[in-house]
Amino acid sequence: MKALITLATALLMTLPTMAADTSHRIEPPNWWVGMRDTSLQLMLHAPGIADATPALAAYPGVTLKASHRATSPNYLFIDLDIAPGTQPGELQLSVAGETLRYPLLARAPGSAERQGFGPKDAIYLVVPDRFAQGGSGRQADMKEGSDRADPGGRHGGDLAGLRQHLDYIAGLGFTQVWPTPLVENNSARYSYHGYAATDFYRIDPRFGSNDDFGAFVNEARAKGLGVIQDVVLNHIGIGHWWMADLPAPDWINQWPQYTETHHARMTLQDPYASANDRKQFTDGWFVHGMPDLNQRRPELATYLTQMTLWWIETYGLSGLRTDTYSYSDREFLTRWSARVMQEYPHLNIVGEEWSPHPAVVSYWQRGKRNHDGYVSYTPSMMDFPLQSNLLAALTEADGAHTGLTRLYEGLAHDFVYPDPANLVLFDGNHDTPRIFSLLKNDVGLTKIALAYLATTRRIPQLFYGSELLMQSPTERDDGRVRADMPGGWAGDQANAFTGAGLSDEQRDMQDWTRRLFTWRKTAGVIHDGALMQFAPLEGVYVFFRYDAKRTVMVVMNKNAAPAELALKRFNERISAGQRARDVLGGQTLTLGDRITVPARSPLILEIER
Repeated sequence: MKALITLATALLMTLPTMAADTSHRIEPPNWWVGMRDTSLQLMLHAPGIADATPALAAYPGVTLKASHRATSPNYLFIDLDIAPGTQPGELQLSVAGETLRYPLLARAPGSAERQGFGPKDAIYLVVPDRFAQGGSGRQADMKEGSDRADPGGRHGGDLAGLRQHLDYIAGLGFTQVWPTPLVENNSARYSYHGYAATDFYRIDPRFGSNDDFGAFVNEARAKGLGVIQDVVLNHIGIGHWWMADLPAPDWINQWPQYTETHHARMTLQDPYASANDRKQFTDGWFVHGMPDLNQRRPELATYLTQMTLWWIETYGLSGLRTDTYSYSDREFLTRWSARVMQEYPHLNIVGEEWSPHPAVVSYWQRGKRNHDGYVSYTPSMMDFPLQSNLLAALTEADGAHTGLTRLYEGLAHDFVYPDPANLVLFDGNHDTPRIFSLLKNDVGLTKIALAYLATTRRIPQLFYGSELLMQSPTERDDGRVRADMPGGWAGDQANAFTGAGLSDEQRDMQDWTRRLFTWRKTAGVIHDGALMQFAPLEGVYVFFRYDAKRTVMVVMNKNAAPAELALKRFNERISAGQRARDVLGGQTLTLGDRITVPARSPLILEIER
């Protein structure tokens, strides 16, 4: 037991830099005074520790409420209460006659009132392994090394590489950066993506250390960039240290034989769904290498919630992106989202619900009055329905129910959302083919898509490299979708960050994207203004963002020829004689009877009052 206490204490003090130990642990490794929920549950793991009876040395405001074991003899759960007004310091827990010192820290000033991301922001999504290599990663003792020749292998991008190019991201006009998960994924293969955690509290050494992550977040903040952490609550990696010694058999969802989820997400809302179908959706595994977590187990639910709060509080995050949102237990998601928002009322959480149906996505957003009484506290969701409508609008021929009509009608479904402006709309992500390829390498249509992303009533998210017209197969091919950012590695022939080796088309697109999102940063009417749209006609779609003092007109011409647009139709929002500035072109014009919109182009006009 003495070895336990010594190592556990060392773990508390040096977690950011030390290698993980799979036989002696205490998690979370520290906590804070002043949290709105006063409860804290410690999970201790060491040989035979379940039989220990802990005692707490007197500490004003802190009470040891209970302790209990699970099934394994190697876990002990200790329940504490930290009353309001408790001062920071060090708890002393006696375990089997030895003393365990546990840090209680002061929260950073203003931590509880931190402002999360919202409609004022624009998000840049990166896959850290594929973005840039800066030298912070360490390969020692990890099961998979780097092999840039393997599309599904690790390529060696790291936190130092991200830090070196924060100016590039901020310079494009983005205000938030979302890296795919950075926690340890110590699997033998396919470990680069980060969605199969083997240690929830440790940054993967191939990206760097916990200290490197803290430095990345701090430097990003100094450059006007918030950091959104990608959190996976539904599953872990098969190599997670729990798998060698599960706290209890029901810690993961077990089946008589291996059973995968069938991804039938509508079973959760379907009034006619089979109970077996619902169970297979939520409890089935993603793949053999991703055990499905059972959040109905109270200690696991508490563990995942405290782990989430620990990352937010320790590193000053501005929000969360929650992977495979609806696959987790519904009641757990209610409690988890409520607790996060209780501690951080102004934070934002965006959930991934990969459905083309607004009714399904809206079910999970905070404020929705659901048919079955389900309540969520998650403020935002990824807008997969509108993203699919945007792609259809630009690839289908226009008709009564096709092409641009899909986009018009898709946005008209905003009545099902309690807060549509807080949804995240994206051009693509790490799981979808590149938008430039889906639009058949048409630069004009790609610009239309990004202009819509930046101006409609949503929070925009751009996938790294879209500004360079990066390509991929049009069928799902994760390794090639998540291709290396040009210039992120020494010796790359092209360099996104300096412009060297880029084609004229790429440089033009990069500059155009920079102008678009830099303008958006200060375009308050885009952040909080109302929206009025007009039904598409003859391959042209028009909408307005406006308030009492400001008006922006957005025109999307998908035709292969310039469009002559009669302005009388829009007299609810504009009138002849008003002056207008072309946001992207810089020209100023006086509105008359008609305007000409170039072929395959967006036109964004700021209208003077």
